[in-house]
Amino acid sequence: MNIDKKISQLIKEIEQHNIHYYIKNDPTISDNEYDLLLRQLEKLEKAYPEKILANSPTQRVGAKPEHGFTPIQHTVPMLSLSNAMNKNEIIAFDKQISKVFGNNIEYVAEPKLDGVAVEVVYKNGELVHGSTRGDGYIGEDITSNLKTIKSIPLRLNKQLTSPEIIEVRGEVFIYKEDFEKLNNQRLKKQKNLFANPRNCASGSLRQLDPKITACRPLVVNFYGLGKYKGKNIDNQYDFIKTLPELGLPSNSLIQKGLGVDFLIHYYDLMEQKRRDLDYEIDGVVFKVNSFEKQNILGNRSRSPRWAIAGKLKSEQATTTVIDIVVQVGRTGAITPVAKLNPVKVGGAIISNATLHNQQEIDRKDIRIGDKVLIQRAGDVIPEIVKVISSKRSQKSIRYLLPTHCPSCNSRLHRQDEEAVMRCQDSYNCPEQKKAAIKYFVSKNCMDIDGFGDKLVEQLIEQGKVENISDIFHLNYDDLIVLERMAKKSVNKLILSIFKSKKTNLWRFINGLGIKNIGESASKLLESKYKTLDRVLSINYEELIKLDEIGDVMAQSIVTFFEKENNKKNIQRCVEGGLAFIEQQTNLPLKNEKFVITGTINNYKRSEIKKILENKGARVSSSVNLKTNYLICGENPGETKIAKAHKLNIKIIYQEDFLDLIKV
Repeated sequence: MNIDKKISQLIKEIEQHNIHYYIKNDPTISDNEYDLLLRQLEKLEKAYPEKILANSPTQRVGAKPEHGFTPIQHTVPMLSLSNAMNKNEIIAFDKQISKVFGNNIEYVAEPKLDGVAVEVVYKNGELVHGSTRGDGYIGEDITSNLKTIKSIPLRLNKQLTSPEIIEVRGEVFIYKEDFEKLNNQRLKKQKNLFANPRNCASGSLRQLDPKITACRPLVVNFYGLGKYKGKNIDNQYDFIKTLPELGLPSNSLIQKGLGVDFLIHYYDLMEQKRRDLDYEIDGVVFKVNSFEKQNILGNRSRSPRWAIAGKLKSEQATTTVIDIVVQVGRTGAITPVAKLNPVKVGGAIISNATLHNQQEIDRKDIRIGDKVLIQRAGDVIPEIVKVISSKRSQKSIRYLLPTHCPSCNSRLHRQDEEAVMRCQDSYNCPEQKKAAIKYFVSKNCMDIDGFGDKLVEQLIEQGKVENISDIFHLNYDDLIVLERMAKKSVNKLILSIFKSKKTNLWRFINGLGIKNIGESASKLLESKYKTLDRVLSINYEELIKLDEIGDVMAQSIVTFFEKENNKKNIQRCVEGGLAFIEQQTNLPLKNEKFVITGTINNYKRSEIKKILENKGARVSSSVNLKTNYLICGENPGETKIAKAHKLNIKIIYQEDFLDLIKV
């Protein structure tokens, strides 16, 4: 047979089997038979490399990008969705739509998959590129990684006439069972486990080496349309039904219906089905079905008016409190933590939940041995919702916080109006020392590379480090005797310590771990007082006059610097070579106050903060009368946006932000 014809026939046959497997969920051959076809194709392509086609199933794994991921602009913005936090807000959404079009609007409803949003572009049936959503306007080109996902066809079903161009939006995710298998494999290889399927999917798509992505069990469901030139489609539901015909997978639970009753019915249905689905969802999505009506309704700056995401209640599970232990923080705060029988909640295995303080334990009447209902608050933070009293054993044990520190045995105290118990012996408490030194060397403080938690523990246990000033006096002989510290790693750490000695004053102040004083207050002190000597000499009356420094913070600062041990510790840091970078005088954003909400493409929140602060700006976490600008990225907080509008605060979006940082 003609080689070209044979290769073309094999590609066509493999593509058809992919459609049956990934789209129709009805495989027509066994995995072994499929692998045999793929090997035949690989063998032919190896013998005739000049005949390899770009859309061949063997070409899914390409080369690494030379310079990371490049930005790519979306032809049609990939906007985020506004959230409905409960049924009342879903009803309010329908009322807004009904004001324009009357009652009984036709909607399309679908599960909101908990994955990573992507766009894939086909021209004349051929996959040309794929990207992340990014900020909705500019994403990152991840074509090489998306090509490794077998449920994404490299070319559309050739049995149909392909659109001239079609930009499809979808969610990359991992099935629960596949995620468990992947983590079990990593456990056997003693590799770190992934926290949940979404994190795994996100990390997999951001691998620079597509071979790594290809090893992850990623799948995709498509649900949205960008630019389109092809056979006329006038509504969302018909678009969804067209996807499988083209070879593009969509979700089988997508439905259409009329009016608010349909919306509530579907919301309740997904609430019931959620636990039994073989993939994670974090809500439902409702869209006006008609494309014409969508165009009439239009978009807000960051979200469409014709769609909304209904958030489901946090997923809950039942487990047992097997113990309650206390943790000692760097400021001496004593935090009780419930040790739980491990249980899966919202895609993550939960074995601990903070109990905050004794009052919280008493309020919920949590006892060791109790059956409890837990959830991840906001699908993130594990918490005990309530005790299942009907299942309480007579052997359950009431818990009281200890009267003495579990680390140093000094008596615990609770200050007026504080719910937290504290160990006040910061100089002799081993756990406080460890926590304080770990904090001092961390990224937002002295940023000493290579100074990990285990190293800190070794140094304290062997008496090499008692307090932060000892770090600046460590030498080669101190470090070479430690576990896992060879000559190369010792020299590297000594260099990191040396580099850290020339730093910003605010980093050092922050690293001191003064109670109630964080990064923002540390930067304010540097901005106002310039030098360490001046900071050491400030009094309560001066501090209380500063914006953002209240009575409690002022008292904490003065008390800390009055203590002789702290003065000696700071002086010994200076004797060890600590020096401070002189502040810039040309600061174009000096005294401007910013708040950030959402995510900005290509920038971490910490990077944006650093850029702004290097230009003299102050960055806060909440919008108030003193805020000058709100920087708004993808998935912004609706409350912050609403407050910014109410207070007439300027909102800066992606494009304006990029211009701003050039200032």
